[in-house]
Amino acid sequence: MITATKKNELVKQYATKQGDTGSPEVQCAILTERINNLTVHLKLHKKDFNSRRGLLMMVGQRNALLKYLNRVDETRYKTLIEKLGIRK
Repeated sequence: MITATKKNELVKQYATKQGDTGSPEVQCAILTERINNLTVHLKLHKKDFNSRRGLLMMVGQRNALLKYLNRVDETRYKTLIEKLGIRK
């Protein structure tokens, strides 16, 4: 679970302009945080298959956003994956 304060920090850090909450950078950052939290949960609870399905759906959604960003602006894409520390 991501807290509101953590979410606001991510929005401030990855926003492209003031008040930006819907850009692909912000959405990917929030999804990455949720994915990391859920990965820790699944390491403890190996048989939680419903959460595993949610994790796979979030990874797919992040992948789609990253593909879009790569198609639109490759430099923004490269800086984002470097900041987030995800491999692509």
